[in-house]
Amino acid sequence: MTISKTTEALFKPFEDGRLKLENRIVMAPMTRTFSPKGVPGPNVAGYYRRRAENAVGLIITEGTLINHPAAGADPGVPHFYGEEALEGWSRVVREVHEAGGKIAPQIWHTGTARDRKKFPDSNVDPIGPSGLSLTGEPVSEPLTVKEISGLVQAYAQAAADAKRLGFDAVEIHGAHGYLIDQFFWDVTNKRTDEYGGDLVGRTRFAVEVIEAVRAAVGPDFPIIFRFSQWKPVNYNAKLASNPEELERFLAPLSAAGVDIFHASTRRFWEPEFEGSDLNLAGWTRKLTGKPAITVGSVGLDSVFTSLFEEGKGGQAASIDNLIERLERGEFDLVAVGRALLTDPAWAAKIRDGRTDQLQPFTRESLSTLS
Repeated sequence: MTISKTTEALFKPFEDGRLKLENRIVMAPMTRTFSPKGVPGPNVAGYYRRRAENAVGLIITEGTLINHPAAGADPGVPHFYGEEALEGWSRVVREVHEAGGKIAPQIWHTGTARDRKKFPDSNVDPIGPSGLSLTGEPVSEPLTVKEISGLVQAYAQAAADAKRLGFDAVEIHGAHGYLIDQFFWDVTNKRTDEYGGDLVGRTRFAVEVIEAVRAAVGPDFPIIFRFSQWKPVNYNAKLASNPEELERFLAPLSAAGVDIFHASTRRFWEPEFEGSDLNLAGWTRKLTGKPAITVGSVGLDSVFTSLFEEGKGGQAASIDNLIERLERGEFDLVAVGRALLTDPAWAAKIRDGRTDQLQPFTRESLSTLS
């Protein structure tokens, strides 16, 4: 496979006032579960350092759990609270910075996606705006307003700790059917108070989280917000069915203090709405005027969900279309997932024209921190 188009656009510096990067390549957040008891060790620090050493402009970490008893869904997912876990993250930051990289933690709560049988405590119920699973089935009681306030402060504390530890930005996980996204989606949010209602009303929890994070980190610390239309139980789900709805959805999030939107899609090349070639990141940038990160099967010939099929992986694929979109300003940054997971030097190889050395993604890549 030969990537014929010049990759110059990918390696232009990015500057948004609050964030300066050497290039446009972002390591997408990918859950790895290699942090026993929630503590990232030297192996995790080395994993991220290798990407920083190989020309990744910004690393967004795997999802890290805010300080709430029902936040997690797997015992190997790292915490972003507690002295031992935060010291582990401090080591990660040092390693990445020594290698010349920039890094942001993704702060996360899984909501009702949490399995009762798993970490952190089988006796703690999963939580959500209306206590509903992603299929709309009751699994717990709806959150009280007091409980919501506590969750908002847990996100803020995580962000404050990120700044204190020396991270370069923070990403709030508001996608993929997890807690914040459960407030967005009408299937999981049936509330009739100030946290429910129409699409704009359902942004209130996220707005409060963003505002609290902004207050905790100050005016100059970059906040990235990740969102998606799709859900794990419904890849065709839509929060917004047209650009007008998307604009109404994004406006309060933008006003609350988001600096960069991370628009998660399964295939970056797919148009988001009829009548335009713009993908979700493209529409987000157009409607908010804020920088946008695109993501979705970048550099591979198959969507990420194929990894759940026996024997499936992904071969290296042309990024010509991606670069053309970047050159015309559809989006500002490009998040790379599986291609970087299996090949720490993916970005450097793309930069140097060593595309014959690109490693194909395999399911075995999930079992190691290469």
